[in-house]
Amino acid sequence: MSRLPKIKHVRAFVVKNDGTGGGADYHDQGDGHWIDDHIATPMAKYPEYRQSRRSFGINVLGTLVVEIEAENGVIGFAVTTGGEPAAYIVEKHLARFLEGRDPSEVEKIWDQMYFSTQYYGRKGLVVNAISGVDLALWDLLGRLRQEPVFAMLGGAVRDELTFYATGARPDKAKQLGFIGGKMPLHHGPAEGEEGLHKNIAELEAMRNACGDDFWLMFDCWMALDLNYATRLAHEAHKLGLKWIEEALSPDDYWGYQALKKNAPKGLLVTTGEHEATRWGFRMLLEMECCDIIQPDVGWCGGVTELQKISALADSKGVLMIPHGSSVYSYHFVVTRHNSPFAEFLMMAPGADEVVPMFHPQLIGEPVPVNGKLKVPDTPGFGVELNRDIALHRPYAR
Repeated sequence: MSRLPKIKHVRAFVVKNDGTGGGADYHDQGDGHWIDDHIATPMAKYPEYRQSRRSFGINVLGTLVVEIEAENGVIGFAVTTGGEPAAYIVEKHLARFLEGRDPSEVEKIWDQMYFSTQYYGRKGLVVNAISGVDLALWDLLGRLRQEPVFAMLGGAVRDELTFYATGARPDKAKQLGFIGGKMPLHHGPAEGEEGLHKNIAELEAMRNACGDDFWLMFDCWMALDLNYATRLAHEAHKLGLKWIEEALSPDDYWGYQALKKNAPKGLLVTTGEHEATRWGFRMLLEMECCDIIQPDVGWCGGVTELQKISALADSKGVLMIPHGSSVYSYHFVVTRHNSPFAEFLMMAPGADEVVPMFHPQLIGEPVPVNGKLKVPDTPGFGVELNRDIALHRPYAR
């Protein structure tokens, strides 16, 4: 067996947000985009931060781009969120665990990255940085082996992926061939009974537009309290809501446990977008907090950790439907029986057409057609970095 070339360089770049379309930091959008239009958030209790998520700084970090170059000049890369603070962590701390190493040592490298940063990490920004490095490492490994990532994960268990769409227009999603539409919840507890009625009225309008058999879901983005979430679940269940997503703070495992217990039979409770690592998901699963877990591969620890999270969920009979992460989630979902469908974020401003999720940062990013996609078998994650975008390396070594 021939030895793989060792890792020569690790580089971390930042794509500064300018409000013209965020790529991996997809919340960085201009005025008039559905993703920033009076969406319920934990900050919506303050009126001055209610209309726009950008107003409280949701897009301040920007995109992190990680490149890992082998001795033979082959480069693997990945994009995630984290911006300049994550770039500092990659260059100043994590790079030492990769440079000079065999790129196939993914488990050892992940372990060293995680436990060396545990005293200031564990979740959030640090795990975002680790995730970006891990994804770039898998991309490099695929390019060196001339294999797609999904082949290295055990191979596809289905010929193509089936998608639901996240966006403000589930009716358009149905016309475009998706199996369901997940709507942003627009009004939180601070807007009282009037806001609750508006939420239900929006759901009713979409149910009438989409018919009884089309999946409709609410994305609550951590905005609710247990009482409000329970009331919303019961009222929405009358209109056939399929699931209520991330209703509470991701740290409120006890609240999720109670919500799942109190939700009407047949309505699913889902969460995990902002959870990280096998230990966080073990809490959700062992406390029976939800029916579906939704880790983001760019935030939860990367592909290496997602394998462990998936196995935990599978052992509990819980579905794992990763948060939409473009090719980085597609290559994983296609290999897992307990991930029978996938999420696609509708990044067109009006959520009325299919456009690449991480545009303009990725070249060759595949998109669903009629709600389906065959994962390309090109090496690595099968995309290239758009080098025409302004990349800044703030901590070059």
